[in-house]
Amino acid sequence: MVSAVFHPPAEPAQALASDAAAAPVASAQARKALNKPASPVKVSRESSPLWLTVLPPLLGLGLLALVWEAVSLGTAGRIPSPRDTALQAAIIFSDPFYSKGPNDQGIGWNVLSSLKRVALGFGLAALVGIPVGFLIGRFNFLSRMFNPLISLLRPVSPLAWLPIGLLVFKGANPAAIWTIFICSIWPMVINTAVGVQRVPQDYMNVARVLQLSEWKIFTKILLPAVLPYMLTGVRLAVGTAWLVIVAAEMLTGGVGIGFWVWDEWNNLNVKNIIIAIFVIGIVGLVLEVALIKLATAFTFEEVKN
Repeated sequence: MVSAVFHPPAEPAQALASDAAAAPVASAQARKALNKPASPVKVSRESSPLWLTVLPPLLGLGLLALVWEAVSLGTAGRIPSPRDTALQAAIIFSDPFYSKGPNDQGIGWNVLSSLKRVALGFGLAALVGIPVGFLIGRFNFLSRMFNPLISLLRPVSPLAWLPIGLLVFKGANPAAIWTIFICSIWPMVINTAVGVQRVPQDYMNVARVLQLSEWKIFTKILLPAVLPYMLTGVRLAVGTAWLVIVAAEMLTGGVGIGFWVWDEWNNLNVKNIIIAIFVIGIVGLVLEVALIKLATAFTFEEVKN
């Protein structure tokens, strides 16, 4: 009787051996993949559909126009309709820089006059407020000295300072600039001081060990670290200044967008008042966007690997 001996093929055995040898390598690669931190997924606004970018603002403007039209119908035409206001705007902006005397100028000259006052008052506030903010943030004694004064004067309405300006400067234009100065200085002082106080203490310890001069500390450590805070204060100050100048010009008169609004109210020209409201909003928006872009350009975020 012949017994048959079964010999398994060699290839499957070799395959099992190679799989067993590769298993540790694969498991090591799997562990490495699991331990590796996942890269963050970046969502870009540029990848969003065009309709998702354009449609919401258009819907918002359409809703405003519908509400405006309903208010116009509800007031029996006392509030001009969007169509009538648009026709009047076309007439005004056809020649925005005409000049027929000091009390009869185009809306372009009035906006430029207001921006000039804002630039002067804001510039003076920056020259004073930013250095004072650095000093308050840098030296604890000055911080304790000025904090009560800032807490006392900052909540005062800017227009409350206008009579003081009229009394001291004896003129409407310098009084308006003074009002812009006093309302613009607080955001820059506070934000700059907070930025200086938030500089890591390790940086200051290194500067003390290296015996750096106060000028080196300012230029090499404080200024780069405080710049984002300082620009935020500048942005807030400009927005506040543009809000205040309109009210100040209503009270002081002269040439300016605020005076133009008040003069049109005296003439019962509501269409021009509404146009001025949109102009004030657009100019404020342009200033805000420009300063946000400037602040973003100088803001450095920590990159984590």
